[in-house]
Amino acid sequence: MPVEFIGMIGTKDQSEIRHTAGPVIDRDYLRRFARAHEDAGFDRVLIGYASTQPDGAQVAAYAAAHTERLGFLVAHRPGFVAPTLAARTFATLDQFTGGRIAVHIITGGSDTEQRHDGDFLSKDERYARTDEYLDIVKLAWTSDERFSYDGRHYQVEDFVSYVKSDQQPRIRLYFGGSSEAAYRVGGKHADTFALWGEPLAETKQQIDSVNAAARAAGRTDLPGISVSFRPILGPTEDLAWERAHRILEATRENVEAFRAQWGTKTWPLGGDKPENVGSQRLLAAAAKGELHDRALWTPLAAAVGGGGNSTALVGTPETVAQALLDYVDIGVTTLLIRGYDPYDDAIDYGRHVLPLVREEVARRDAEKAAAEKSAAAQIAAEAQAVSA
Repeated sequence: MPVEFIGMIGTKDQSEIRHTAGPVIDRDYLRRFARAHEDAGFDRVLIGYASTQPDGAQVAAYAAAHTERLGFLVAHRPGFVAPTLAARTFATLDQFTGGRIAVHIITGGSDTEQRHDGDFLSKDERYARTDEYLDIVKLAWTSDERFSYDGRHYQVEDFVSYVKSDQQPRIRLYFGGSSEAAYRVGGKHADTFALWGEPLAETKQQIDSVNAAARAAGRTDLPGISVSFRPILGPTEDLAWERAHRILEATRENVEAFRAQWGTKTWPLGGDKPENVGSQRLLAAAAKGELHDRALWTPLAAAVGGGGNSTALVGTPETVAQALLDYVDIGVTTLLIRGYDPYDDAIDYGRHVLPLVREEVARRDAEKAAAEKSAAAQIAAEAQAVSA
C-alpha cells in the first residue's frame, strides 16, 4: 500500500531557527511554498491552527487556487463554530478545490490556548464535545435526508445540507492526540490518527491503543496512522549532525521570542509543564536519551518544551528514508515531515527522501503481491490435483 506524504505550509517564512519580521500573511511566499510542495511530490500539506494565526480554510482556498494537484489538510478545533456550519464550510471548499480537502481535528491540549478563543471547558468536556461534533459533521456530509441530533453539547433539528463533498463518501478526517480520551474519540471517528514522532516502541504502543479503541467503538476497519518528524539532512552523516546542532543552538536562542509572540509558556524554560499528553510523552522520550532507534533525535523537542511536531530524524537521505521505513514497518501509513528551513527543506525532501521511501514501499508491495499470487496458484494446483 503506497505511503502518504504530508508537508506543512504557513503564511510567512518563519521557523524555530529564525524569527522573521514582516506581515503575518505573505501571499507571494504562500504561493511559492505551496507550489514547492506540489513540485516535490507531497500528497497533502497541513495548515495549522492557533488562536493568533490566519484562518486555515481561507489559507487552503488561496493555496489551492495556485496549485493543481496538491491536497490540503486543514487543522480545525471543534467548538468555535456550529458543526453544521463547519460541515458546509469544508464541503464547499472541497467542491471548489476539486476534492483536495481533508480536515485535521484537534480537540485542544492547552486550557490557556483554548481560552484565547473563549473556550473554558475542561479537557474531558472538550473531547465529549468533539465526539458529538463529529457525529453531526459526518451526518451532514453523508445524509441526504433531514436529521435531528440531541446531545449534551449540540442539538440539531431537521437539518440537511445540500452541499456535499466532491469526494466519496465524504471528506477524510484526521485526528490528533495521545490521551486515553483522544484514543477513544479518534478511534471512533478518524480515517487517519495522527501521532508525534516518538521512538518505535512507544509509537507501536500508541498504534495498538488506537486500534483497540477503534475496535471498542465497533469499527471493522482500522484508522490509518500518521507520524510527524522534522528531518535534518546532510550529504554525509557528519554534516547532517553538524547542521542538527546548529539548528538546536538557534532554536534555544529563539524560543523566548517565540514564546512572547505566541503568548504561551514553554516548559521547562521558565513556564509550566505542558498540559497535553503528547508533549509530556515527547519530553519523557527526551529524558530517556538524545538518540533513539536509527536516527530519532530528541533535544529539539526538549528545547521547545515538547511543543508540537519537534523530534528530528538526522542523517543522509538514505538514513532518514530507512528511519521512515522503520515506522512503515510497524503500521504507519502517513508520514508528515517538515523542515527547520521550511521552503528549501521541502524541495530537498522531494528530491532526496520521498523517492527513496516510495520506491522501497512499491518494491515491497510488488513482492507481496507476487507472493500472494504464487500462493494462490499453489493452492489452486493442489486443489485440482486432489479433485483429479
